[in-house]
Amino acid sequence: METDMNAPLLAGGASDASEPPPRLPEGPVIGIIGSGDFSRSLAIRLVAGGFRVVVGSRDPSRVPRGLFPDRAELRSQREAADSAERVVFAALYPEHYHTLVGLREQLAGKVLVDVSNAAGLNRREQSNAERLAELFPKSRVVKGFNVVSAWALQTGAHDGSRQVLVCSDCSDSKAAVLQLARRLGFSPVDLGGLCASGDIEEAPLLLFPSWGGPMLATFLLFLFFYGYNFLRQVLLPYLDRGQNNFQQLPLVTVNQTLPAVALVTLAAVYLPGLLAAVLQLTRGTKYKRFPDWLDRWLCGRKQLGLLSFLCAALHAVYSMCLTLRRTAGQAAQNAADRQVKAAVGNSLVEQQVWRSDLYLSSGILGFGVLTLLAVTSLPSVGNTLNWREFTFVQSGLGYAALTLSIMHTLFFGWDFAFSPAAYPFYLPPVYLLALVLPCAVLVGRTFLALPCLTSRLTKIRRGWESARHRPPNTQETTEVDPLRACGDI
Repeated sequence: METDMNAPLLAGGASDASEPPPRLPEGPVIGIIGSGDFSRSLAIRLVAGGFRVVVGSRDPSRVPRGLFPDRAELRSQREAADSAERVVFAALYPEHYHTLVGLREQLAGKVLVDVSNAAGLNRREQSNAERLAELFPKSRVVKGFNVVSAWALQTGAHDGSRQVLVCSDCSDSKAAVLQLARRLGFSPVDLGGLCASGDIEEAPLLLFPSWGGPMLATFLLFLFFYGYNFLRQVLLPYLDRGQNNFQQLPLVTVNQTLPAVALVTLAAVYLPGLLAAVLQLTRGTKYKRFPDWLDRWLCGRKQLGLLSFLCAALHAVYSMCLTLRRTAGQAAQNAADRQVKAAVGNSLVEQQVWRSDLYLSSGILGFGVLTLLAVTSLPSVGNTLNWREFTFVQSGLGYAALTLSIMHTLFFGWDFAFSPAAYPFYLPPVYLLALVLPCAVLVGRTFLALPCLTSRLTKIRRGWESARHRPPNTQETTEVDPLRACGDI
C-alpha cells in the first residue's frame, strides 16, 4: 500500500513511460507554443504553481525525453492551442510568428501572451506584440514575462523582487495575466495599453539605464584630475628640468586622483538638494517643477554616492599598496642615510605626528561612515528602515562623511597650501581643487540650517505658498481654504 511519503506531490499516479502523462484535474490548462529554454523554464514554473501545461512543438519527436517536467504534456503546436483553456504563451522568436498563422481559429478568443524581446534599441517599427496582434486579430494579445529570465522562472521570486511588466488593449485579458504572475510569485506591473509594448521589449536590452550619467560624470572627473596630476607632476617637470617621473603614473598618480574624485563626487550627491532648496525658497512654492537637468541629477544621487564609495575604497587599497613597493623601502633607506650623515639623533616632530594621526583618523572615520551609507543603499537593508531612519542615515550621516572627508584632506594639506613650493609652474595642489565644491556644499548647508531659512523651507514643503503665487483677487480672511491648508504631499 502506498504511503503518504511515496505519494506524488501533485495528483495523478505514475504511468508507463511510453504513454503520455495523464491530464490533471487540479488547475486550468495553459498552452506554450515553443520548446526552447524559456518554454522549458516557464513550464517548470507553471507546473510548480499547480497549472496543467501543454507544450506545443513543431516536431515533438525531436524534443529529448526528460527535458520538460513530467507533469507537462508535449504535443504539436495545434494540439497545444486546442488544449489551452484561455491562456497561450507564444515562446518563439518573432521571425517565426508567421508560421502560426494556420492556428488562427484555434487561438481565436484566447489570451496570447507575447514573451519576446526587441532585436535592438530605438527601433522605429512596430513592436513584436503589435505585429502579433495584427496576425491574430481574433486573439487578445498581452505583452508580458519578457523581462524575466529563464533562470528566474525556475527559481521563482525567492532571490529578490522580480517584476513582470504587462500591457494589453484588453483589460480582462491583462487582468488574467497579472493574476497569473502573482500566483507564480512575481510582482506584476500594469503599464497600460499595447502601445507600451515597445518599451517593455527594449527593457531587457538596457544596460544600467540609471547609471549612465553618474558613471560618465565620475569618469570625466577622473580624467580631469588624472590629467592635472600628470601635467603638474610628470610632464612639466620633464619638459622643464628633464626630471623623469613617469614611473608614478600607474600607482602614485592614480592614488592622488582617486581621493579627489571621491570627495567631489560625494559633494555632488548633496549639491542638487541644496539647489532644490534654494529654488523653493526663491520661488516661494514647491509646486513649480525643477529644471530637467536638476531632476535627473536628483535621481542619480544614489549612483553618485556608490561611485564615491568605490573611489574611496580604491584609494584605501592603493594607499596600503604604496608601502609595499620596493621604491618605498629604498626611499626610507635613503632618508635614514641622510639622517645619519646629518647626525640627527631624533627626527620625530610632534607637529608632524599630530597631523598624520589626525589625517588618518578622520580618513578612517569618513570611510567608515561612507561604508554605512553604501550598505543602507542596498534595497534589502534600506527596506528595513522607516523614512526617518533612512533620512537620518542618508542625509545626516552623509554630511558627517563629507565633513570628515574634508577634514581628512585639510589635515593632509595642513600648511602646504601656504608654501610657495606647493605651486610649481603656478599650479595649485590637486587637493585644493578638490576642496572647492565640498566646502561650498558644506557652507551652503550651514546657511540653510539657520532657523529663519529652515522654518520657511519647512512651510513651503508642507504646501505653503508666498503671496505672489495666489490669485490677485484673493484676500486674507478668517476662513482657511482647506485645500491650501492641507497642501499636497
